[in-house]
Amino acid sequence: MKTLLVSVLMMAALLVSPVFAEGLLPNIPAALGEPHPEGNEFWRINHPSILSHDRDLTVQNGIREIDGSLKTCVACHAVDGPDAAPLTAASPEHACVACHEYVAVKIDCFQCHNSRPEEGDWAAVLPSLGGTPESLRAYLERISQ
Repeated sequence: MKTLLVSVLMMAALLVSPVFAEGLLPNIPAALGEPHPEGNEFWRINHPSILSHDRDLTVQNGIREIDGSLKTCVACHAVDGPDAAPLTAASPEHACVACHEYVAVKIDCFQCHNSRPEEGDWAAVLPSLGGTPESLRAYLERISQ
């Protein structure tokens, strides 16, 4: 009888645990543009090194026309608040803040950079988001050198 009770409790725990685990994950807002060809997992893992590399190209080499600029990221991943205006990094619902708070990583990008797209920025960026996988592959090869 005791074994049956333990078995039933274990089965109940297994069935209920995904429901509780779902609530523990961060609420990451959906992006406005097309999905990245490499997939979300690639960007979750590699975005810090890509952003750092692009920062170095811009700051140290003066190269301003970078395919994956922070401005492009912010424009596509902007989240609108109740007033229909994009949220700033001061909001816990901001696309960057939502995930970085979950993983306990402090971001200081927005001390200098705008945390929301300027008026019309997102519309100018959307056409560039439809790039081919080949162009993205070439970009990733350039930054890995």
